[in-house]
Amino acid sequence: MQPISSIDYKTLILETNGYFGEYGGMFIPEVIRPNMEALTATFFACKDDPDFIAELKQAYKEFSGRPTPLTPLTTLSEQLGGAQIYLKREGLNHTGAHKINHCIGQVLLAKRQGKKRIIAETGAGQHGYATAAVCARYNMECVVYMGKKDYDRQRPNVFWMETLGAKVIPVMDGSQTLNDAVIAAFKDLIAHPEDSHYLLGSAVGPHPFPVLNTYFQKIVGEEIKEEMQQQLGRLPDICVACVGGGSNAMGMFFEFLNEEAVTLVGVEAGGRSSKVGEHAAKVNYGKKGIFEGYYSYFLQDDDGNISNTHSVSAGLDYCGVSPILAYLYDQKRVQFANATDVDTLAAVKQLAQNEGIILALESAHGLSYVLEQAPQLSKDKIIVLNGSGRGEKDLFITMKHFQADSLKIFMENQLKSL
Repeated sequence: MQPISSIDYKTLILETNGYFGEYGGMFIPEVIRPNMEALTATFFACKDDPDFIAELKQAYKEFSGRPTPLTPLTTLSEQLGGAQIYLKREGLNHTGAHKINHCIGQVLLAKRQGKKRIIAETGAGQHGYATAAVCARYNMECVVYMGKKDYDRQRPNVFWMETLGAKVIPVMDGSQTLNDAVIAAFKDLIAHPEDSHYLLGSAVGPHPFPVLNTYFQKIVGEEIKEEMQQQLGRLPDICVACVGGGSNAMGMFFEFLNEEAVTLVGVEAGGRSSKVGEHAAKVNYGKKGIFEGYYSYFLQDDDGNISNTHSVSAGLDYCGVSPILAYLYDQKRVQFANATDVDTLAAVKQLAQNEGIILALESAHGLSYVLEQAPQLSKDKIIVLNGSGRGEKDLFITMKHFQADSLKIFMENQLKSL
């Protein structure tokens, strides 16, 4: 392993041949190899094309509403008595999350390839919602696959996707979560390789998706760096992001990879416990392997089969992690932590009641880590959390848990009064 200062991580990632150390690759059926190779060629031609970049930035500004603000969490920071906490408000993007960044980028690539049909998968629904919105904007047919479990627990986003004209297909196979939606989307691409583009929703999958989605998401970290300089005249000490597949984490981390003084922390879903099937923490509990077209860390059983996952947040309920993050973990450039369901739900309530911001359950995993770490640091330290989405989509999940808590308190008080 080389020291951080000797590696130009940004160049290494953007000029990749599909591998990041030993991770990555393009392990796919031959029927879609021409599709992936054509996408790779189009992306690498476009990423340095001034006309493409201008169109992308215009769409970010006029359709998505960028730049998103960097908000100081003053009350929460004072309450905790340690480091100063800032929140990057990606939830203020159109459709409510960071996902629209790579959705715009990929649809613009698909247009250049002459594609008319977009396939997507989604867990929490934010990627599917953003895909549906961008497809409506650019007059593309849109088909979204969603695990039946997620289809049921994220009904608001299903409604919005359908309102935007997308066909949302619940996947009944397997554990009926994000992993199964990804498999269903790949099957669709295999059946329709000529006219369709698979708009994969994270920095995972076969080459070029990890680098492609990192490229379209890196606007997040670029804005954070600029906003930090404007507000404080310095860089943050710590950047924190939740990790499912890795799109919002790579979007935040990329700009700081060569900044040795900035600590980067990814927070995975600790779920209910460390037992197999009760969490979605790939880096801390996973094993190396090949699945869904790439080599990385995956949650597996003793026989090497992909194991079930669990998270209170649908967007983190996935079995694998970005090959880029796997490489950065091995290089000790990115640290990883876990947050449990219980602590994540508590973090949502604490932020809401102290700052008036309702955070997505995915991002609240990162917030849980920040709430634990900030009091242990001095007041001159700065932590930036990537608030990758708004919490309205989680209404039925948070309502169930919070109302259960309220009912328990009510019953306890009633018993005390007898």
